[in-house]
Amino acid sequence: MSSKDTQNKRVETISDLSLKLKQQKAKAIHDHKIRVRLTKSFKRPTYFTAHFMFFLVILVSLVFSLTYFSNRGENTELADVEKSMITKQKTYEKDFISSGHTIKNPNIILNPYKNSPLTALIIFETDEEVSPTVTVLGKDQKTTLKHQFVSSKKHYLPIYGLYANTVNKIRISYETPTKAETHDDNQSIARNGNVVDENSPAKKLERFESEHITDHNGQFAPINQTLNNDIKAQNNTITNDIVETVDREFDIKTEPLPENIPQADILKSDKNSLNSDFYFYSPATKNNKMVAYDINGDVRWYLTTTALWQNTKLNNGHLLVSTERLINPPYYMTGLYEIDLLGKIYAEYSLPGGYHHDYFELPNGNLVVASNNFTEKNDTVEDYIVELDRKTGKIVKQIDLKKILKTEDGKSENWSSYDWFHNNSVYYDKNNNSLILSGRHQDAVVSINYQTEQINWILGDPTNWSSEYQKYFLKPIGDNFEYQWSQHAAKITPEGYLSLFDNGNNKSKNPNYYTPASKSYSRGVLYEIDPAAKTVQQIWQYGKERGSDFYSPYISDVDYLGKNHYLVHSGGIVKTNGESSNQPAGLTKGNNISLLSDTVEIQNNKVIFELQTNTNNYRVEKMDAYAGVNYSQVVAKRLGTLGITEVNEKKQGFITDTEIDQQFLNSHQITIKNEEDRIVVSGFFKREDQVRIGLYRNFYTNYYNVRISKRPYTALCVDIFTEEEKQNGIQITKYINKDGLRGNYSIYLEYNGKLYNTGKYFNAK
Repeated sequence: MSSKDTQNKRVETISDLSLKLKQQKAKAIHDHKIRVRLTKSFKRPTYFTAHFMFFLVILVSLVFSLTYFSNRGENTELADVEKSMITKQKTYEKDFISSGHTIKNPNIILNPYKNSPLTALIIFETDEEVSPTVTVLGKDQKTTLKHQFVSSKKHYLPIYGLYANTVNKIRISYETPTKAETHDDNQSIARNGNVVDENSPAKKLERFESEHITDHNGQFAPINQTLNNDIKAQNNTITNDIVETVDREFDIKTEPLPENIPQADILKSDKNSLNSDFYFYSPATKNNKMVAYDINGDVRWYLTTTALWQNTKLNNGHLLVSTERLINPPYYMTGLYEIDLLGKIYAEYSLPGGYHHDYFELPNGNLVVASNNFTEKNDTVEDYIVELDRKTGKIVKQIDLKKILKTEDGKSENWSSYDWFHNNSVYYDKNNNSLILSGRHQDAVVSINYQTEQINWILGDPTNWSSEYQKYFLKPIGDNFEYQWSQHAAKITPEGYLSLFDNGNNKSKNPNYYTPASKSYSRGVLYEIDPAAKTVQQIWQYGKERGSDFYSPYISDVDYLGKNHYLVHSGGIVKTNGESSNQPAGLTKGNNISLLSDTVEIQNNKVIFELQTNTNNYRVEKMDAYAGVNYSQVVAKRLGTLGITEVNEKKQGFITDTEIDQQFLNSHQITIKNEEDRIVVSGFFKREDQVRIGLYRNFYTNYYNVRISKRPYTALCVDIFTEEEKQNGIQITKYINKDGLRGNYSIYLEYNGKLYNTGKYFNAK
């Protein structure tokens, strides 16, 4: 190839490269323009895009609006939240001020927690720590209360045992150190006018100074240092020993008793054998309250809120009583309040199965509680025991008696498949780690090992019990032995005896041999049990000699007060036209019905006290009002849970009908309570009605079935909450817990297939 050809090819190559470069540059420019256009298309929406975005905003807004209004109801209102007792007491305590109050002008608050009218709180401060003594003047020495409080500068003194409709006299006294004058060491010492002994170090110093003046540098001769130290020490001793006694008296005026507080009749009162303890009664009939009487029969304390069942003091001095709220009819309460006599709540313990009849404080501080299993799969009551952790409120142990006993065994007159055992007492025997339970509807007291849940022994007539249980029955020995029937309050005394109240219903398993109420009797009984030999011996009783006048077919109590010292309470004496009844007050029919509670204190087989009231009372506890008193303004704790209410059906979809049928709501007397932890819906319905409660939120409705038919109660231990069937039906109440719920819920009521808006919604946080 010639040099010219080579040169031409090189030129062509260069030309080709230049062309390619121009093409690449043009392509790059084109791509850039495309990217710019694409970017601009996002920054500047097209007509279609703008409309799409607008539609999307409208859609989201619509969905939000539908959700919001459907959750709370477009024309509904928030159901007023009812404050709990704990919430209320926080408000009350804002007035419990000590600053600026002295013993001369104390802050005196009558009924500080609005539920205990015969109590007060006296608040003041002192410059020094003192231990005040409170004296509540009674009508005599035995009814005067006196208590010394711990040393403090801020004093919150609970006053118990006031008389109703009275100007009560309260005395507060204490000793306080007086302020001493300050002096130089070289001066004679005087203490607020007190005479100093001539042989005191101070007087010795005076004499020493007057007799030993020298010219050593124009000053006194050196003084013995030991003597000087003695003087200083005595100065301190004198300061501490010299005290002023403060003694002040105050008047506290109280209101009259309400009409539903029964008056007491004292049939016997041996004051030489009695002390100043009160008799604390728990109610069993409508409108009655927990109340305490003194040995004169005067009311010295009562609660205005409804509290049922057991009412003993805990080891810390607080009372443990039921809450005022039902969890299920006829008398199952939401749980327990730990309170003091002022009515201050220290803790509320809620239980999914509620509380009834009895509890016991274990050595570790936990509570063993008679409860229920209210799950949908279970259809029995009063056969469930739980252990509740006092610190957390959690259930740490559950005992289902259906796994231990046969429900068909040992039937009493009041047995039913629903209430087959009817456990009415719980006692823990620490000596052998066992539970003592009282099954009224099997006429049986059962001891089981608390850990293994195995049966230790059974006390009662073994008639109509399965063969596999016969080996557990105690064999009677000795003279004058009688079985117990429909018993209550089974406990172990410090001597190791089993004490209980033998109601004495029927006195037979065979209906053909039932003892009529007119010939029956109730009694307090002590049994001696040999668990190894499986034997039982009756060693003491009181009540048989009283005949049918002391016969209580239900409730009642026996308490150990000391060796050969007992309190026997026949609390459910019922008569119709003057004749003894074999039925509880709530189930007794007739016009001329009379009720009576008879409480007898017996010491060394001698009656030293007897009190009667014209009503029925579940139990009586004799207690020192000030024993273990420990008032403080700690914030009350809400522990435990009521559990999640089971949803029977969950439906998806909008509820578009928001109309409120006020006529329907009025005719069925629909009421809604929005409590802090649950919703309570009540109304009157006929037995054939099909009723459900619907809670609507976020296109979903939770439906809860409502039982219309009433249970055939056979042992109505308390009839405080019972309602008579009216012309427009039975009053039915549905409790729906907020546990497991979040947000706003509109409340609907489905009645015979039609959905009605109640006009209310609530918030579950």
